[in-house]
Amino acid sequence: MLLEGFGTLLWLLSLAMLAMAVVAFFFAVTAREDAYRAADKKTKPFWLIILGLAVVVNLLPLLFLQIAGLIASIVFMVDVRPALKQVSGGGPRRGGSSSDGPYGPYNGGR
Repeated sequence: MLLEGFGTLLWLLSLAMLAMAVVAFFFAVTAREDAYRAADKKTKPFWLIILGLAVVVNLLPLLFLQIAGLIASIVFMVDVRPALKQVSGGGPRRGGSSSDGPYGPYNGGR
């Protein structure tokens, strides 16, 4: 019974890694080509190949390769995607001025 639960846990973990890879691949596909260059990240074809391989690897029952695909997906989601959003103008702007900090406007220490 314990082994069956462990197998289910591994299956759910594998499914979560596949979902992460698919979402990262989707975001890589929808980003503009020039945004990758402007953000000084690798090219769009590079990330499409890496994340496409991550999706394919997550369909195989090889845990070591699945973990490598997960790492690639995490790097894209944590490092590349925010840089692409910032370059593309999709950052978290809420109508403030350019001198606004995270806690409100910066007034030069006055």
